[in-house]
Parts: sequence; structure tokens; C-alpha cells
Amino acid sequence: MPQQSHISKLTLTNFRNYAALSIGFSPGAVVFSGDNGAGKTNLLEAISLLTPGRGLRRAPYADVAREGGDGGFALHARLDGPEGQVEIGTGITGGEAAGEGGRKVRINGAPARSADAMLEWLRIVWLTPAMDGLFPGPAADRRRFLDRLVLAIDPGHGQRALDYEKAMRGRNRLLTEGSRDSAWFDAIEIQMAETGVAIAAARAELVRLLAAMIDRLPSSGPFPQADISLFGDLESDVATSPAVDVEERYRAALAEGRERDRAAGRTLDGPHRSDLLVRHRPKAMPAELCSTGEQKALLVGIVLSHARLTGEMSGMTPILLLDEIAAHLDAGRRAALFSILEELNCQAFMTGTDASLFSSLRGRAQFLTVDHGTVGPTEAP
Repeated sequence: MPQQSHISKLTLTNFRNYAALSIGFSPGAVVFSGDNGAGKTNLLEAISLLTPGRGLRRAPYADVAREGGDGGFALHARLDGPEGQVEIGTGITGGEAAGEGGRKVRINGAPARSADAMLEWLRIVWLTPAMDGLFPGPAADRRRFLDRLVLAIDPGHGQRALDYEKAMRGRNRLLTEGSRDSAWFDAIEIQMAETGVAIAAARAELVRLLAAMIDRLPSSGPFPQADISLFGDLESDVATSPAVDVEERYRAALAEGRERDRAAGRTLDGPHRSDLLVRHRPKAMPAELCSTGEQKALLVGIVLSHARLTGEMSGMTPILLLDEIAAHLDAGRRAALFSILEELNCQAFMTGTDASLFSSLRGRAQFLTVDHGTVGPTEAP
């Protein structure tokens, strides 16, 4: 059974509306309740920064710093896991560039080479109200969601994505400048082919594994089974051909498409154009055509299946961040969700304005009240 990694203490300095906060957490479920705007989601955002990227809001780091502070922020977490206790710190100092390169990470007091080092100690998955429009929304949102799922089981995926994006930006710059330097194009397109095919292969493997995990959900359960697939030339090719052959075909397609891409001003083919397709299996209906409630249930089922997959693949249960989760589920699905979270043996941070929606967790969760920069214990409803 996967071992639980849980945050036992979180300390924030100049983060959003928290000038200074230090709070301890228990393993298992943690419920933050309080008024809208009190800072509940800010706490989840802080935890989400204990993984590579810009967190669940994708905000520039400079925007995360508390207004009226020195322009920087710091957060520190004590993590208890299968390898013992570890201290993770991250943040920026005032005046630093608000980019991924500007965020510093320290593990047990020693500087880490990159934010990817945090993946050795914990995996974090989140579900927020902003994701309620995932299925009918733009493909870019689904790609971002998919890549976050891949990263939780394949820590190298983030760097591959960064390398591909950097190479593609270089190619797009050559296109818009009207460059005809074949040597530059050849070098960039080779790198795009290598990293692009690796991205596609990682996505395809995740979808294969996740589909098998979804199949283990009860066919008539509270969270319906989803049929998931990938739409993209590279993702289709890696399923049937050796990676080296797919790389060569993609490299050739980029070379042949230079004039077309030059007219468009950007690269038109590649994993940056792929999509995640989801269908409601019991209804045999595309997810985007389902009701809002059905879409939410589908998404929760996918995230829970992914949490189970992450535990089996990495040997550690992920930490789940579930923002305003209870308000969007009926009583039966709330009870089912809480039971599944216990079964997963994971630490789950949940928020809500109405603590009574979590009343069935009495005695099984830590209840905390958030009140505009302060967090304190509260009695279970």
C-alpha cells in the first residue's frame, strides 16, 4: 500500500493576505471554512507551490507577494513521509524577477537545483472551481490539466515541456523575423522533434494507465466512469511506431511546413496543439455536452482515479487540494468522496464557506476557521 506523505506544519511569510502564519496539520482530511475572501484558497495556493510551476492559480510570483510587503514571499513546509521528515522552503525575495527561474527552493536547508526537486518528496493534485469549465473550454486548459497529471507520475515531464516550449519560441521567432537560415531551423527542429515526441509518449502512457484505473471504478458509482483519449498526430503515432521513427517524421514535417508556418507566424503542428477527449461512459456522451453536475462528477472521478494511480506508481499518496468541493456535490456524492479519500489514505485539504457540508467528517478531520489572515481550530459541525 502506498505510504502517506503529509504536511505537518506550514509557515507563510508575506503570502497573499498572510503577513505571518504558522499552523500544524494532522494526517488525513483538513477542512478550511470561512467567509468568501477570507483567504481559504490562498492557503491551498501556498501548498500548491510545493510542486513545480506557478500553483493552482498560475499567478505571476510577484502577484503572490502580500500587498504592502517587500515584494517577496516565503513559505516553508515540514513534511512527514515514508523517508522520514523533510523541510521544504520556497519563495522569492523582493525585487527578483517573477518567473520560474526567480523562485528559490531549499530542501532541508540546502539549495535545490530546481523546483523539480520537490517531486522527490511529495506529489500534489488539485481541483478548483475554475476547472468546472474544463470540458467545454479551450483545448489549452485540458492540455495543462493533462500535463499536470503526467507530472505527478513522471517528474521529468515538466523539464521536457519547458525545453519544447523554449525551442518552439525560438522557431517562431525565426519565422516572424523572416529568417531563411536552414542551419538554425534544422537545429531547433531536431530539438522540437526529440522533446515533442517524448511529451506525446508520456501523455499517451498516462492516458493508458489512467484509463485502466478508471475501469476499476464501479460502473454505477457516484462518480461515473469516463472514457479518455488523446487527439493529436504525435500521440497517435507513438502508439503504433518506434519513437525514433516518429521523431524523424515530425522533424521532416516541421521542415516542410516552414513556409506555411511563416505565413501563420507560428508553429502549427506539434504536441502544443493536442487535446484530451473525455466521454461520459454510462451515457455515451461527450463530456462537454453533459450537465454541469455530470461534468463535475466526471472530473472528480478522474482526479480520484489519478490519485490512486499516483500512489501506485510513485509509492506515495498525493496530497489533494479540493477548493469549494462540497458545495458542488449532493449529499450522497459528498459522503462517497469522503469515504474514497479515507480509502486512498491521503492528506486532503478542502475549503468551504459552510462547515456543515463537512459534518459527516466529524471526528475524522481537522476543522480550521479562516478569518482574513488568521487560522484557528474550530469545533466540528
